[in-house]
Amino acid sequence: MLWALGGGTLLIGVLAALGWWHMIRMPGTSHRGELPPADEALGALADELRADVAALAGKIGQRHTIAARQRFCDAAEWIETELARIGYPVEVQEYTVLGLPCWNFAVEVRGASLPDEIVVTGAHYDSAMNTPGADDNASGVAALLALARRFFRRPADRTLRFVAFANEEAPHFRTDKMGSRVYARACRKQHERIAAMLSLETIGFYDDAPNSQRYPAPFSLFYPSAGNFVAFVGNTGSADLVRRSVAAFRRHEPFPSEGAALPGMVRGVGFSDHWAFWQEGYPAVMVTDTAMFRYPHYHEPTDTPDRIDYDRLARVVRGLEQVVLALATRDDAQSP
Repeated sequence: MLWALGGGTLLIGVLAALGWWHMIRMPGTSHRGELPPADEALGALADELRADVAALAGKIGQRHTIAARQRFCDAAEWIETELARIGYPVEVQEYTVLGLPCWNFAVEVRGASLPDEIVVTGAHYDSAMNTPGADDNASGVAALLALARRFFRRPADRTLRFVAFANEEAPHFRTDKMGSRVYARACRKQHERIAAMLSLETIGFYDDAPNSQRYPAPFSLFYPSAGNFVAFVGNTGSADLVRRSVAAFRRHEPFPSEGAALPGMVRGVGFSDHWAFWQEGYPAVMVTDTAMFRYPHYHEPTDTPDRIDYDRLARVVRGLEQVVLALATRDDAQSP
């Protein structure tokens, strides 16, 4: 991309001087061109994801502790039921907001050789006010459930946890009432060793059109203009985790992918549940379609299930399965 813009050597020099080249240079090569034809297994996964998004964002719809309390409770009950239906015992972490209960739900596959080192995959199940939240974040929850199903009774070296979080959206965003903040604090209080955390945040919308992707300045100089990729985003303290995640995804899934480990002050870098884990000193990465930088229906009533590209979402989930497995394997992940 740098050379296509011209002056690639100069740009690399500037990035090197600022330390940014190290932040955006990722291992492997992003897939370009046509996607491989879908096979039967991919089609089945797409149907699975479609059904879960429809249940959460279609049947239940807006789910918010203040604007849609009953539907928030309905969503919580649905998620707990789905996790239990897989066969997991579900750990329920209850806490109160304005005197009313809220819940995080966690399931676990105990590690075989490094059980005290934990890889957390999480997604928030609440929606913003006045939106059914199909992409934000029923797409992330559907992916979380799909991964939980595929890792059931499938131990890796490290312990795997799949967690559905409450209250990521305003007015709880970046407060003590954010579900992931409650959960990450409890992990730290219990001296748990979180080796890696993946936050699945708004991952279902893709657009091949030129200039469909926007960025905070100056990153439009260094990334594609078409919003057809999945992004792995972390802060500088999580740079190694970003690179390992991107490397694993690119090794296994022929789908466009980008990565960046940027200062937390850059707009959008900390806009999800991974931020809560940073506050406790844990490495964490957001996996995203970049939300407001691409999706025209972000936080709108039009964020409905028909907006999701289920074929491409399925490809991302298939790649994420390999990312989770790699991070949970002894030779790939590093304990903190």
